[in-house]
Amino acid sequence: MITCKSPREIELMRHAGCVVDEVFKTLKAMLVPGVTTKELDDKALEVITSRDCIASSKGYYGYPGAICISVNDTLIHGIPSDKIILREGDIVSLDVVVSYQGYHADATRTYPVGIISERAQRLIDVTRESFYEALKVIRPGAHVGDISEVIQKYNESHGYSLTREYTGHGIGKSMHEDPSVPNVGKAGSGPILMEGMTIAIEPMVNEGKSATRVLPDGWTVKTRDGKLSCHYENTVLVTKDGYDILTIQTEEDK
Repeated sequence: MITCKSPREIELMRHAGCVVDEVFKTLKAMLVPGVTTKELDDKALEVITSRDCIASSKGYYGYPGAICISVNDTLIHGIPSDKIILREGDIVSLDVVVSYQGYHADATRTYPVGIISERAQRLIDVTRESFYEALKVIRPGAHVGDISEVIQKYNESHGYSLTREYTGHGIGKSMHEDPSVPNVGKAGSGPILMEGMTIAIEPMVNEGKSATRVLPDGWTVKTRDGKLSCHYENTVLVTKDGYDILTIQTEEDK
């Protein structure tokens, strides 16, 4: 069931979004060669709990980390580990979900570790740009498929592919709510956007082919061809005349 949020609920989600943003700021400064993804996860949990919030991912269907940390060819759901050590030239996606007084905010950033290749930077840039292109069609009366088509066309026009198995989603009292927000689709299709809806829009983009595989741990999703992948996400509120991003505080947080 799709729900529209009250002003009170929106403010609780916005507070959770502020904490998500704080996690990004803290971890971005730690992204240097030699750091482990477990160290990043420990720091994320410290920030979240110090703000009287809950790390929504921790324990979710048995997931062990406070956040998901995905490196290079890992598309999503990378499990933090003291055996995964960041290296110069890596790209790393931090997927952070925070709950405050029962309401969630969800966002992802993909960052460079040291100096990265031009092709890796291009992938990061295009993935992020596709999110902002999609924002241009958000308004009450638009369709979810309008968002999907923009993301698909923008990324494919740059030579990238998008997974079909994983999508964006509604968010609020639950981490994952209706509607599903695919990254591929056709304008004019899918549920109609209404004022007060909150959705997580998250382009998940592959440098190579769209096929993925899940590791035996049951969580880690990698590209089958071993090429780079990228993930960018924000929690977005549909307003009476457009949208509001609940997980960005300032221009530099993009």
